Amino acid sequence: MSNELLPKYLIADNSEFSKLIYVVHTQYPRFILNVLNDQIHWQEDFDSNDEKEIINNTKSWIKDALKFYDSEINKIQKC
Repeated sequence: MSNELLPKYLIADNSEFSKLIYVVHTQYPRFILNVLNDQIHWQEDFDSNDEKEIINNTKSWIKDALKFYDSEINKIQKC
């Protein structure tokens, strides 16, 4: 499946880790964010050339992912 067919963010959970919720960022740089502790699992192999971009943008990427999560949860709660 092409990444263009996926939404930028997805919410994920797993019954084995029932207290955890994740936001999956499907575009570059792909990552999975643990919503409870902001821990990131990168789905990319970075090289030293990427280091500055990662350092400069990680907080913004986390903020955007959490904003998406909050928006989606608010929509669900209104139903």
